[in-house]
Amino acid sequence: MKSNRLYAFAMILFMAGTASSQTVQLLWPQRKAPWPIPVPAGLDTTKALTDTSKNPYLTMYLSTTNPNGAAVVICPGGGYEHLSPIREGRNVAIKFNGYGVAGFVLRYRYGVVAGNAPFQHPIEMWDVQRAVRWVRANAARYGLDPNRVGIIGFSAGGHLASTVATHFDAGNPDNTSINYYPGTKDSVDAVSCRPDFQILGYPVINMDSSIVHAGSRTALLGTSPSQTLLRLLSNERQVTASTPNGFIFAARNDATVPPQNSRAYADSLKKRGLHGDTLFVATGGHGFGLADGADGAVNDASAKVWPDSARAWMQRMGYMTATTALLPHGHNATVPFSNPTSKDADNLDMLGRSSKQPHGPVLKALDLPPAK
Repeated sequence: MKSNRLYAFAMILFMAGTASSQTVQLLWPQRKAPWPIPVPAGLDTTKALTDTSKNPYLTMYLSTTNPNGAAVVICPGGGYEHLSPIREGRNVAIKFNGYGVAGFVLRYRYGVVAGNAPFQHPIEMWDVQRAVRWVRANAARYGLDPNRVGIIGFSAGGHLASTVATHFDAGNPDNTSINYYPGTKDSVDAVSCRPDFQILGYPVINMDSSIVHAGSRTALLGTSPSQTLLRLLSNERQVTASTPNGFIFAARNDATVPPQNSRAYADSLKKRGLHGDTLFVATGGHGFGLADGADGAVNDASAKVWPDSARAWMQRMGYMTATTALLPHGHNATVPFSNPTSKDADNLDMLGRSSKQPHGPVLKALDLPPAK
């Protein structure tokens, strides 16, 4: 994209004592963030383009310590009701900056709580898909490798990260896809939203069984979601051979989000021949972030090993080194795409993603009223 397309609304801040620089970037810099049509009841669409309570944005932390070209979009947790952008955002980005990895903390829209509009599915999914597209589309601008754009998510942010890892397209989604949003499109929309790898911390994964985190489900899907939608957003059920490899960590004593979510997702990855590598620490509970005692995080020796473990995993998997073959839209040459098919081409397959379009797997619109 041309430099005059960036429209950043915050100047670069150099953070004393860190190895990173920080900039803020709206995801839809030339328009308000999209919403479904017809507009959900109670959704305030009158706010200005730059209102950051209604428009998602990235806060960029660019490594100045031996940057290696890898990048991660970071999704803080908060039960889809609020965000934890420091403990599970900024601090994580700065930590990964020390590994030479650029961090992009996503402020995504979230569900129904007092004083906020009802931002529910598919809005959160649109935000994270757009974030991955934006980082990949602007990779050259920041010296990044478009084939090494990963995702990190915590708790409900882990569900969101696993959603984009299992519900993605290769760019220019067709207008029957739930990835499609109304309004003006731009060059970013032509870029793949598939992460090249995923790192999930104590994630919410399941939406339709006894291991669900009920608060996250209600905030994301409302009080009476259909069984089809529950299954579609139970992301352990949506893994295919095209899903990126994953590193998943959680505490065995997590009393908020059952660690069985992590196990189910890792097992699903492995069943499809992918890396679903896990780190289950003894203590730390839920929401421990870096587990270093900073900004409300617990100081837990068991849990604080995860960042270095994730770094070692990234090195072992090759995500710390430049790729040798760059494919269109930032696809990794080692991970082929597959397009799930249906016996009846006019109906959804069991994953809800069949498409007659040639550009790869997409997600059909479900449980949304038709556009007027």
